[in-house]
Amino acid sequence: MRRTALLSIFVLFAFCLSFAQGGLKIMESLVMPSRILTQDVKFSVCLPQNYYNDNSSYPVVYLLHGLGDDETSWLEYGRISQYADIATENNEIIPMIFIMPEGYRNYYVNDYQGKFMYQDMFVKELVPYIDSMFRTIADKQHRGLMGYSMGGFGALVLHLQHPDVFGAAVPLSISIRTDEQYMVEYAPEWDEQWGRLFGAVGIEGPGRITDYYKKNNPFHIIPDIPSSAFNNFRIYIDNGDKEQTLCRSNEELHILMRNLDFPHEFRVREGGHSFSYWCSALPNALRFLSDAFEDKPYRGDVVNEPEMPFYPDFEVKNMLVNGESMMYYTPTEYEVTDRFYPVLYIAGDFTDIQSRRIMEFVHGLISINEIAPMLVVVLPENIPYSAIIPQLEEKLRIRQSYRFRSILGYQGNAEQACNMAINEMQFSSCILVDGFLEKNNVIKMINEMPEDALKKTPIFISYADKGDYYEGNGNMHMLFRDKEIKHEYRIWGFEDLGIWGFGDLIRFVAENFHR
Repeated sequence: MRRTALLSIFVLFAFCLSFAQGGLKIMESLVMPSRILTQDVKFSVCLPQNYYNDNSSYPVVYLLHGLGDDETSWLEYGRISQYADIATENNEIIPMIFIMPEGYRNYYVNDYQGKFMYQDMFVKELVPYIDSMFRTIADKQHRGLMGYSMGGFGALVLHLQHPDVFGAAVPLSISIRTDEQYMVEYAPEWDEQWGRLFGAVGIEGPGRITDYYKKNNPFHIIPDIPSSAFNNFRIYIDNGDKEQTLCRSNEELHILMRNLDFPHEFRVREGGHSFSYWCSALPNALRFLSDAFEDKPYRGDVVNEPEMPFYPDFEVKNMLVNGESMMYYTPTEYEVTDRFYPVLYIAGDFTDIQSRRIMEFVHGLISINEIAPMLVVVLPENIPYSAIIPQLEEKLRIRQSYRFRSILGYQGNAEQACNMAINEMQFSSCILVDGFLEKNNVIKMINEMPEDALKKTPIFISYADKGDYYEGNGNMHMLFRDKEIKHEYRIWGFEDLGIWGFGDLIRFVAENFHR
């Protein structure tokens, strides 16, 4: 019987090798016989374009699929071959091999009963098997993980538990729960999805938090990692702002990691639990992995905001109000019409260069007819906004009604702008940029706001990943999601947001003027 098994393995290996020798770049649903699982495991492969042109060896990325998908999903829906080829041709990334294993419904862990030891198979059988089949660089620095949803959980846990095997991980929309979420999850869903893996089937409440669960959950794994080992990990987490349960769990995980100074990148962009979102993450995710493979610091994200051309008719104006000089912008047509306009008020310690850049961005979008004309006014620092705004609306042709008034609060002015938008004056939108928002103040403000306070005033929260006020901004997003309050939330990969992402903000303002 053993001889028959060995013969089968040899035949299978020869079959797979014939594919490689035949020059196939993409191979779908190959099989590896697993002794640990006592069954075959399927996997798909995507090779670099020049794989057959020389004898070079390549780093490997293990792409993990979500619950209900399989080893073909990254090819069919994720279009990984196309994204990787384009990035390689543009010299954005180094060539790499992609392996897409069948993950079943096991979250890429061993189950608590020891009946289906998936993670053991992955580490002890699949990785060596791939290294033997293809020209890989067979060390931890040149092995990476990326996955979405259930695969995001797998990518993170495999990296945390096996940093000696995998050198980097990109978890997307991690299907994870906080302890509090686990304890209250609907029983049938808990039993089918988590209880069968971690134990406590049929149990509710604190009894679900088993020792085995703790050994396999990042909320418990990460605090037990000594700071001396932090440099073994490279992690890039990306989660959409329209997620439901995963909004809180991913945000709480980020806050935990920040509190522990555990190194990672964290992004929140527009979108939800879909392949369109995960595909949009790939350009920067692949850049991150490529830099890790070359043992380089991460270069940072590619920002897709188009550069505005030079506009010879662009002009910033100044006026005196209560003895204070104020910068403002009016559209080109302002001097040849008597019409009234919506206005964006900017409150914050922007430099003149930053203020001009924002106004030029508004001017550019108006010039290409992407947004309707509006005014922009930079509010002075030392005058109460609720006192100065009525004066401005008498001096400039500003259309009356909350629908045509928006306020942007930057850094130290964000909390004041938010308070004013909610409690003092009505605005069609409120934008908080890199806000110095204290967690306790945010929780108190939101819990005390009138029920209908934000029905008329959606908020856009935009924040830098490495900023100091991550708990305040994150809690505002989580509480808004809990209360189903309409808002947008972005976390960008910059130390100081500056004017990054202002295209999104300006479009948000314009859309809410005319919603």
